[in-house]
Formats: sequence, C-alpha cells, structure tokens
Amino acid sequence: MTLKTDGSVLIITDNIKSVDDFQKIKKELDAMKSTYTSISIKIINSLSMTSSVIGYFMKLIHKDGISLSMSIGDERLINLLDELGLSSEFNVRKG
Repeated sequence: MTLKTDGSVLIITDNIKSVDDFQKIKKELDAMKSTYTSISIKIINSLSMTSSVIGYFMKLIHKDGISLSMSIGDERLINLLDELGLSSEFNVRKG
C-alpha cells in the first residue's frame, strides 16, 4: 500500500490489509486533521479495508469532528461499506 497527500486529500493505492497499513494511514490522517476539518480519501484500487481503519475513520468523524468523503475505485469495497451501512456516513462515491 502506498499513500500520497495533496492538500486535504489522502490518496491510497493498493490493498489496505495489514496493521502496518493502518499505522501509515493513521499517521497521515493525524497530521492532516490538525490542518483540515474536511478530508477526502481517494482509494484507488483496494478491494478491502481492515476493521481498524474503519474504526479509525469512525473516530475521526464522531470524536474529532472531521468531515470525511471517499472516492473509491473498486466496486467490491463500495459494496462492503454499503453492506456495513457506512456508505452515507463515509460519503462514499464511485471514483
């Protein structure tokens, strides 16, 4: 998994699958949330997302007051978030 930031946008490439991936995402978003109250996440081609990442996104929204939106390239991840009832909370769109 690789990460890139562009202002208030975090771009994630490849599968989100390990504890190390979670740590990298958390580190980037922790740095971003000190500057931005609205963050967009572009997930280019991951077909899954670990529960720790989902939990961290929930914390950002509910505890830290960050407005998240996600642009997701893989339909399987969109379906997963939809089945978990998180599509509207994470402002998911195909992208």
